[in-house]
Amino acid sequence: MRHDTRSGAVSRLAWEAKELLAAMMTHGTRLRPGDPLRPAAGIWRVDPARSYASFAARVAGRAVRGRLPLTGRVLIAEPIEHSTARLAARAGQVSTGSPTLDRLLAGPGFLDAAVFPEISFQSEMLAWVPGGWRAVGRLRVKGAEHELACRLDLVPGGTSPDDSPRLRIVSSWVIDSRWITGQWIPAMNRRIAMTCSLLLAPGI
Repeated sequence: MRHDTRSGAVSRLAWEAKELLAAMMTHGTRLRPGDPLRPAAGIWRVDPARSYASFAARVAGRAVRGRLPLTGRVLIAEPIEHSTARLAARAGQVSTGSPTLDRLLAGPGFLDAAVFPEISFQSEMLAWVPGGWRAVGRLRVKGAEHELACRLDLVPGGTSPDDSPRLRIVSSWVIDSRWITGQWIPAMNRRIAMTCSLLLAPGI
């Protein structure tokens, strides 16, 4: 029963975040940040060489950390609340620093990369709230979709060799480990903390 309660808590947080953002936008409450890093409207591509999703979990009292390279694109619209993003990662590229653990995580007991090679996220809603930027979307992993809410932070990304501006977006997520595996693993946390770091460059 405890297992189900924790899973429900993750889904409930996403639902509550979506309801909050929807209510704010419905009533015209769109608080704007005075942030000079506000990105220009248009298509921004994700630099796969410098963008990744990292995760941390505790299994049997040990910290397990890893990352997956990310690809995708972000469409910055006017108004910015109408912006969208699609991110993707190859499940078989999970990297923890241990080849044995990498094969285990990419295998049929966890990500099952041979059957479900891609993990993706599609944003559905973006808004500025008193605590900062928030986004709600759907994470697709192992053929199933899960509603997900995340916090976004914008930081300078420098410039590319041709002097075009770059922007880094860092987002924080929490996912349920049952989305990854149905196995019972002793002392494994159900909540897996994830951070996505995206380096964006103006697209073509």
